[in-house]
Amino acid sequence: MPETNKTPFDPNVKTHEITAGEVAAMLHVDPQQGLSHEEARARLEQHGPNKLREAPPRSWWSRLLSPFKDFMIVILLAAAVVSGVMGDVTDTVVILVIVVLNAAIAITQEWQADKAMDMLKRMVASQAQVRREGQPHVVDAAQLVPGDVVLVEAGNFIPADLRLHHVAQLRVDESALTGESVSVEKHTHALPTGATSLGDRLNIGFKGTLVTHGRAVGLVVSTGSQTELGKVATLLQDSVERTTPLQRRLAAFGQRLSLAVLLICAVVFALGLLRGEPWLLMALTAISLAVAAIPEALPAVVTVLLALGARRLVQVQALIRKLPAVETLGSVTTICSDKTGTLTLNRMAVVAHHSQGADSTLLWQAATLCNDARSTPQGWLGDPTETALLEQAQAAGLDVAGYQAQHPRLSEWPFDSDRKRMTTLHRQ
Repeated sequence: MPETNKTPFDPNVKTHEITAGEVAAMLHVDPQQGLSHEEARARLEQHGPNKLREAPPRSWWSRLLSPFKDFMIVILLAAAVVSGVMGDVTDTVVILVIVVLNAAIAITQEWQADKAMDMLKRMVASQAQVRREGQPHVVDAAQLVPGDVVLVEAGNFIPADLRLHHVAQLRVDESALTGESVSVEKHTHALPTGATSLGDRLNIGFKGTLVTHGRAVGLVVSTGSQTELGKVATLLQDSVERTTPLQRRLAAFGQRLSLAVLLICAVVFALGLLRGEPWLLMALTAISLAVAAIPEALPAVVTVLLALGARRLVQVQALIRKLPAVETLGSVTTICSDKTGTLTLNRMAVVAHHSQGADSTLLWQAATLCNDARSTPQGWLGDPTETALLEQAQAAGLDVAGYQAQHPRLSEWPFDSDRKRMTTLHRQ
């Protein structure tokens, strides 16, 4: 099939409504051969890398000034200046120490969170197996381009939006994108014309979703920010940063306190003048009263408490980038969720079983052999239902890996909607 250094492919085409062959023709690629290396480089220059858009990193001076934007901090700095002018060095030093401590804790927490996020990004930097010039190659997922022929199997994260060309018992966990915790069985047939939700596009493999079973060959139709996951990331990047409930309450408290203090100081100053007191003495008295009324320890106490909360969350593997977010979590009163329960660990577990009077060992042996999940250093990998069965079989005392090795699989009849069951044949 002829190639071109341009990809005359309309990204608005609903690839799930046309056949895989038509998609290949539009992308000018032979699925059996894939793109040439030269064509892949040309398309990479045209479409850019297969990466999600990220917000530019914050400058060091922006990080440094951020903690000093709080209204209470501004008031404390003003109080420190007034105390210094009045010659009260002790109060000035104490206030400055509190302000610097508050800023240091906030900046350190954000820096540690950013460092941890960078480490996570490096850990998930993925590679993809593609077919180019008729041969399989492993490339960085960021180098994928529209028209690439990608091969995926169980355990792989789909590296870009794919129009599936060939599938073999493929099931994909799309909970990260659709919220459905049960893995979805995929096929290659064109779907009927009309508005089809993401969860119904059974011939598309979406970037960032996990293959739990089977294998497939797909054609890249979208990369980077053009993928469905990229569109979600773009919406998140474009969102306006909002203040937390704690920040709003502290700001409101600081404003009310400041107005009250200024009003009281003005009244004291005015009454002193009416009594005939020297204006300089009354001015110093009013300023001293204002400095004494400001709770300079409040920002430090709040920051320390938030830091302790962030530390407790880290212990349960929850990363907090900005300290006020700790209080935001504590302010949640209602959680709206659907039946999938994806706000939990996104896992399934066996809570009851019935073997009709027979030895339950036979049940767990059958569940172990008629199962495609496999063991990894991180735990069981596969369909949530199958991993739940293996975990329960192991909890019942069965050596799952050993039993599977003793009875190798000779043949299988995969699950389908007609039989409503999976059948496997093993050697005794």
